[in-house]
Amino acid sequence: MKTLYIDCGMGAAGDMLSGALLELMPDIPGTINELNAIGVPGVIYKRKSAEKCGIKGSQFVVTVYDEEEGEEHDHHHDHDHDHEHDHHHEHHHGRTLERVEKIINGLKLDTDVKNEVLNVYKLIAGAESKVHGQVVEMIHFHEVGDLDAIADITAFCYMLKKIKPEKVVASPVNVGSGQVKCAHGILPVPAPATAVLLSGIPNYGSEIKGELCTPTGAALLKNFVDEFDDMPVMTSEAIGYGLGKKDFERANCVRMFYGEEYVPTSEKRQKRYASIKKATSDELVGETVTELVCDVDDMTGEEVGFACENLLTMGALDVFTISIYMKKNRPGTEIHVLCNENDKDSLIAGMFKYTSTLGIREKTYNRYILNRTTEAFDTPMGQVRLKKSEGFGTNNAKYEYEDLAWIAREKKVSLSEARRMVEEAVKNKK
Repeated sequence: MKTLYIDCGMGAAGDMLSGALLELMPDIPGTINELNAIGVPGVIYKRKSAEKCGIKGSQFVVTVYDEEEGEEHDHHHDHDHDHEHDHHHEHHHGRTLERVEKIINGLKLDTDVKNEVLNVYKLIAGAESKVHGQVVEMIHFHEVGDLDAIADITAFCYMLKKIKPEKVVASPVNVGSGQVKCAHGILPVPAPATAVLLSGIPNYGSEIKGELCTPTGAALLKNFVDEFDDMPVMTSEAIGYGLGKKDFERANCVRMFYGEEYVPTSEKRQKRYASIKKATSDELVGETVTELVCDVDDMTGEEVGFACENLLTMGALDVFTISIYMKKNRPGTEIHVLCNENDKDSLIAGMFKYTSTLGIREKTYNRYILNRTTEAFDTPMGQVRLKKSEGFGTNNAKYEYEDLAWIAREKKVSLSEARRMVEEAVKNKK
């Protein structure tokens, strides 16, 4: 599963999110050219290479009518210059949602990307409406209505569509602390609209004085992030650092990881079983499985064990070893990896990475499998899972070993006694 993970340990601002996403693009100069072709009025996109606390990354720079917008331009700041009368007038009084929509609809973008940009602005408008007690149509955007904020949101939506993650995960959001100056005056961090946007999103304050999460950043996270959690187990294909302009004691950046998320083998199996009809003796249903084999004679037992563990983590259906004798009667190990065809390439790379082999053999087998399901029971000792398998005239069931082993350790009894206790508890419950 292609997953994008966003590390918000230093908050989230539109320019920093876009800078990190830009670094994930295969062709960064080409992407900048594409963004400039979108036609945000008076806007020119640039990438500036920078460094924070020894970490190199990208600053996403937006110039509006030849003026680079504010320090950390996505944050709440007062801007002084504009070269277009209409922009200057709206700058002080704020754009309405209708005016923002008119600008967005005039961009050279696919309709679905325009809709995403509008969705982000509607989230911001809803938050401002709640804070100021006005209907959405009457809300005047101040900083977030500036062309540079429109440019940040547009760029993020455009680039996210290009990489098409199947899932977006983000860490809890660091909002910083202290106060921030904005068009409405001096406000506490997080600013009221930001606080509304972060409702339902895990966030926390920190010792860092400043506005780390802006309304634009919060709205982008709220619109696109599927879940907020620790970084999932994943194989990263690209890592991006979007740097802010301010300097703190910590590296002021948003970090992104893009790659293949590890899906536990049990979940993969369940997905496959859902697409396979229950097998009967009259209707044999099977699938193909790939076996990858290599021989090694210069790895320690610990190294072989570590390799097998990592290959299972990478999605192998099963990994096992056979003791063999190799050239010159040297004792060796034959490592067998069973996998799906879709996982073959990554597991071949994993075998070369984690073992000392110089070559790998491949075979494809037809295999027949029983349909497997899991049922959970609540017992006085805790939840216990019962694994069932059926098909080809067979019907089996057994309790999950790890659950029984945990009960046996807790109750200081044998495994068979733990099984008996569970069976008795389930029977009484029924």
